[in-house]
Amino acid sequence: MNNSKIFIFDTTLRDGEQSPGNSMNTSEKMRIAKQLERLGVDIIEAGFPIASDDDFNAVKMIAQEIKGPQITGLCRATTTDIDRAWAALQYAGERARIHTFIATSPIHMERKLKMTPTQVLTAAVAAVKYARQFTSNIEFSFEDAVRSEKRFLLEMALAVIDAGATVLNIPDTVGYATPAEYGAIFAYINEVVSRDIILSAHCHNDLGLAVANSLAAIQNGAQQIECTINGIGERAGNCSLEEIVSIIRLKSRELPFYTNVKSELLVPSSQLLVSTTGMRVQSNKAIVGANAFAHESGIHQHGVLADPECYEIMTPESVGLNQNKLVLGKHSGKAALAQRVEKLGYVLDKSEIDSLMVKFKSLADKKGEVFDEDILSMLGFEPEEGRFELNDLVVSSGTVTMAKATVSIFDYKELKRTVNLGDGPVDAVFGAIRNLTGNHSSLDDFQVGSLTGGTGAQGEVTVKMSRNGMTVNGRATSTDIIIASAKAYLDALNRLEKATQVEELI
Repeated sequence: MNNSKIFIFDTTLRDGEQSPGNSMNTSEKMRIAKQLERLGVDIIEAGFPIASDDDFNAVKMIAQEIKGPQITGLCRATTTDIDRAWAALQYAGERARIHTFIATSPIHMERKLKMTPTQVLTAAVAAVKYARQFTSNIEFSFEDAVRSEKRFLLEMALAVIDAGATVLNIPDTVGYATPAEYGAIFAYINEVVSRDIILSAHCHNDLGLAVANSLAAIQNGAQQIECTINGIGERAGNCSLEEIVSIIRLKSRELPFYTNVKSELLVPSSQLLVSTTGMRVQSNKAIVGANAFAHESGIHQHGVLADPECYEIMTPESVGLNQNKLVLGKHSGKAALAQRVEKLGYVLDKSEIDSLMVKFKSLADKKGEVFDEDILSMLGFEPEEGRFELNDLVVSSGTVTMAKATVSIFDYKELKRTVNLGDGPVDAVFGAIRNLTGNHSSLDDFQVGSLTGGTGAQGEVTVKMSRNGMTVNGRATSTDIIIASAKAYLDALNRLEKATQVEELI
């Protein structure tokens, strides 16, 4: 019997981007969308077009430029949302999908929507019929389906199918289900709906069961899995794309399914997202974590040396983890750089290679050797252009004196300078920037790491900052960790400045 295809619906740019610290600007979203296209996902949920002008523009640009996957945007079951979504999605032509939703659980209908079940059903049917005038590719989601009454869920499903929906998404919106419970919902609906209708699973990880629940769904009739790179998403996150894809690939005998995802691009895709958002994955994260293929125990090391299959159920190369790293230096040419970039899983045009070469030469002059991690950082990271820009800083510190930072920045092109004392050089620099910018945001997290080993490694700094309920990550790299810290802090401030100008997601 031939294995059945499972459609991979990636929502990194919508559900994933909604999680605190993972916000992306339009150019960053486009970078991730291009990687998702290379990765081989079937559908890209590019955003929530009515949420803001930025989201609308990102969805529109992705619809215009991405040619392989279907492109979808989320919208509530209202004509205003659907109009806004289609205005952005129309550029994808036949690959455009309208994804509309409404809540169906008693708690959501009564307390959030203030609607009766009859009113919810009527709104859902009207939304699907309205969307049909734009496209026949319509996905309908039953928000909080797991806590909905089964009979009402089925009634809703049949009604929206009759109205024209072709994909039914049954999300575990709050991550409440167990695999048995979630699988039973799909089995129940799958018995009744036509085989032409695609059932979709969208699982959150509040109980750590998003991947397990997604597997239970496809074993009970689901043909589409909604997931994100690194499992990012609201609260505890979504189903992890790299995990669900790897399970399906490795367990094809037990699970008669397949996907079109290129597994050798899983690690590069994960690294690109990390370098774009600054949100690191934990070291013991399955598939893409730093320790996923690391062995410290003597017994394990002996077994791996004898035969890697003793302790590795997949090869590092099969998910894109390169064991033999080519080191480039200041004498390396454009051809060598382009070849290395391609081996890392990226396809760049001439102008992009030229731009990367400038950054590469500058870094090579500073540290001599440039490693894969350095290249990935240059590929993924782009500071947020905005109001504030670092001009210069000078720091002095010692064991018997307080640290002193002299910092100058551009504020809307106006040069400002101040001197500040602090408990260490970073504290002195941050205090100086606060004084210059009048910043009263909360500094929630400050992390320092290195991209490679050695004293010449690039320092990578991530700053998490929040204000008025908005959370952003600022990130910067430099061979000087103090400079990286200042740039990361300013990057976070610029992102907050921009976020305050954007309409909040409803």
